[in-house]
Amino acid sequence: MSSDADTATAAYAARLERLETVWWKRWLDVQRPYRWHLRSLNLGPTLDVGCGRGRNLANLGSRPGDVGVDHNPDSVAAARARGLEAYVVDAFRASGKAQPGVFGALLVSHVIEHMPPADAARLLADYLPYVRPGGQVVLITPQEAGYRSDATHVTFTDLDALAKLVTSLGLEITKRYSFPLPRPVGRVFKYNEFVLLARVPERAAP
Repeated sequence: MSSDADTATAAYAARLERLETVWWKRWLDVQRPYRWHLRSLNLGPTLDVGCGRGRNLANLGSRPGDVGVDHNPDSVAAARARGLEAYVVDAFRASGKAQPGVFGALLVSHVIEHMPPADAARLLADYLPYVRPGGQVVLITPQEAGYRSDATHVTFTDLDALAKLVTSLGLEITKRYSFPLPRPVGRVFKYNEFVLLARVPERAAP
């Protein structure tokens, strides 16, 4: 069974719920640095591809104009139950939100590692038209410990691999870094992430 099929199941959605709602994570507010990080990027209306249960949409502040898309219907239902705007893929395509240049940013967090590089490139190419020229693209993937923690991960994708991906699509890299801790920590701390920021080029003047 492919990783794509695994992450689309009710069992995978239930796993995400267990991981997100475990008592100590709520008690310690472990999302605080990640919430601060996303908001510090000053993203415009954001299309969150692979939104899962809507954690990043919530971290952005549950803002009007932010939209999530995911292929897992149970995860989408959970996101919508939190008051977030989220769609399964076909429903998004049929919605009024699926218009060229509607969004100021594309967020793809903890998605790319679930697929081969060619599939990741196709995924980004499918959704980039919905981002306005000059808009931001934010790609986030796990480092070593995080990558090992999920059996559905397919391709370890570090900053060099992310850079190769975005440049192949004609995007302009603006920043790349490790978050929340320095890069070596990612070998043992499963919540350390690779973050790459890129920009959709402005259209050439006619």
